[in-house]
Amino acid sequence: MAVDVQALYTQFGPLVLRRCRKLLRDEDQALDAMQDVFVLLLRNEARLDDGAPSSLLLRMATNVCLNRIRGAGRRPEDPEEETLQQIACADDAESRSLARSVLGRIFGRELESTQAIAVMHLVDGMTLEEVAREVGLSVSGVRKRLRTLKANVAALQEV
Repeated sequence: MAVDVQALYTQFGPLVLRRCRKLLRDEDQALDAMQDVFVLLLRNEARLDDGAPSSLLLRMATNVCLNRIRGAGRRPEDPEEETLQQIACADDAESRSLARSVLGRIFGRELESTQAIAVMHLVDGMTLEEVAREVGLSVSGVRKRLRTLKANVAALQEV
């Protein structure tokens, strides 16, 4: 089943733009990256289904932004940007494999919406209220999912 790109743009465009702004720290580049995300969505709309669209769009936005950072090859201006640059330019297969394994252990048993909640709150810095509005849950529901995720991460650290 194809996705309704216009409806997704209306509903999740601001979410995608926030992700792009957070990663690129440049309004013009963020707007361009957001447009690239929805162009990619249009090109692939027939292949996509409508399950977990916020997670898909956030992942696409992250990839588009990391590709832009990698392509720019610019010198990072602050430590957080330097970390992003390292992530974008990582070509060490062992490091990528290790990171993928750790993320798989953390999120492997979680709902995709819980992954999106964690990224929106912990990475993008959205408030619990903003996250709740984006995913269609109550604030207490979002808080409960984050608390459960943190408990699962703590349990993994003890192993």
